[in-house]
Amino acid sequence: MSDADAETDPEFVFELRTCRWVEREWPPESDRGDAGDDRPAIVARQLGTKRRRWDTIVVEVDADALRKRANFGPRRLDSDLLDVIPHAPPDWEWYRDALPDPGYPWRYVRESIHRAADRGILDVRKRNNRIEIRRKWAYPDWVERIVAIENKPDLDASAARHLAPQLEYDVALSLADEVWVATRATGESVEPALLESVPVEAGILTLDPDSLATGGARTADVEWYPRTLDADAPGTRILERGEVTEYGSTASQFEYADSEWKAHKRLEIAERAYEKGWRAYAETMRPDCREFQLRREGRTLLPYCAAKECHQTSSECSGSCPEFSPEPPQWRTRGWPIEGGPGKGIRKLLAERRERNRPG
Repeated sequence: MSDADAETDPEFVFELRTCRWVEREWPPESDRGDAGDDRPAIVARQLGTKRRRWDTIVVEVDADALRKRANFGPRRLDSDLLDVIPHAPPDWEWYRDALPDPGYPWRYVRESIHRAADRGILDVRKRNNRIEIRRKWAYPDWVERIVAIENKPDLDASAARHLAPQLEYDVALSLADEVWVATRATGESVEPALLESVPVEAGILTLDPDSLATGGARTADVEWYPRTLDADAPGTRILERGEVTEYGSTASQFEYADSEWKAHKRLEIAERAYEKGWRAYAETMRPDCREFQLRREGRTLLPYCAAKECHQTSSECSGSCPEFSPEPPQWRTRGWPIEGGPGKGIRKLLAERRERNRPG
């Protein structure tokens, strides 16, 4: 891959390269401490809350606890199931005695209980006209830290001005333990990212796309270390920022996020990361198009459009694309080694890689 190619690739492709690097090398070499040990981690893309979505999520995990989490299957436990499964008792008990008050009608809790029973992750019985529950396995405390990474390959002054409020929101809320900005290395003596208006609490990571593609030794450098945020304490959610006018400054609006909400939201994000990973991009693209390909860069598979001769984004790769050419029906009936056609084979390959790189 040439420098020109790296410069023209969309931010989406830089994001995929960042995810692959994190999956192989996290934490950054200079952040490993004296032991130099790797931290088992799950990597996912485009996750967060209703008001904030991060480009890359790194969930650092306890390896033994993660193996116990595997008992509950590869699908996530959503917000409602998380109100049930972690609180399920070891012995049979009426569900209202066993579970804390959810803050919403109990009929919705009963729906979650039946969903959990259908998935085989909770024992349920009816006795004396009461629903009783018993856990199959204790839900482990498998999440150690959550790290959020914003990907900005070209972090110029304009991009920094747009990014700074988002990072300030992250620091104030402190839902993640650390916040980073990943940008493309320029090779200059002082990286331009250090000169931009990025909050000092955010770390700066520079990645070399050429080394990422070829598996070279120098792929990333820490230019600025992040400050560890207090994810266990209440946070501040910025709702509206004040404006500076010729008559003075207007008031900002904010609200507090309590520790319980943050703990539940962090676990919800971790569960979504466990299910999704970062290779789910084919779910929002059209791999059933005859022009869709996967191209290898080092040990990374990136989507590629043969018609446009570029790495496409999800918005470009859709049924409305003028170059979209669906697979002929006969492709899907050829059987082994591409049962269901190349598109299905691509989905299967990415799913297998996601399973292979999911610890536990």
